[in-house]
Amino acid sequence: MTGRVPSIACIGVIGKHNNPLHISLFPAEERAPLEFQFLLSSCLDIFEARLPQKTVDQDFGLLQAVDERLAMYGWLTNTGVKFVIVVDMEGRPATASDSKTSTAVGLRDADMKPAFRALQTAYIMLLRNPFYSPDEHSPLAANAEKRVGSTQITSRKFIEEVKRIGEAWAPGITNI
Repeated sequence: MTGRVPSIACIGVIGKHNNPLHISLFPAEERAPLEFQFLLSSCLDIFEARLPQKTVDQDFGLLQAVDERLAMYGWLTNTGVKFVIVVDMEGRPATASDSKTSTAVGLRDADMKPAFRALQTAYIMLLRNPFYSPDEHSPLAANAEKRVGSTQITSRKFIEEVKRIGEAWAPGITNI
């Protein structure tokens, strides 16, 4: 594992009704979308199990270690939307700026907080858009209206910001 540092493999935004709102893969051409959809679905029970014990803190920390390479971290917003970040522990080749972080073994929960805060800020900016209605992305509303179509987030600005967060994050970074 020398010469490699952890990187984000997937960012998932899951609605309050456990419907996927957005999934980004990093790098997209090297990842299997279906595999990560299953991984994101598998962590929903962990959110539900830990929910009664949570009071104020939204950070769920490590949800599960999928294997020796992939680990899933979670964050819950006040509106019930869940952010899940899958970290690939052998994600990318180390650069000179990564020399101090590449010696660390594993990740601390604090390493993920800047990415979750940036995701939450991007989501809040999406909600502030007067043309975005979160209710349109609910499967319950879509079924009630007999609407056919995606319940995914399609905002180009939000998708670009998620991509920027996924590519900019590295262990030890304090602000994204």
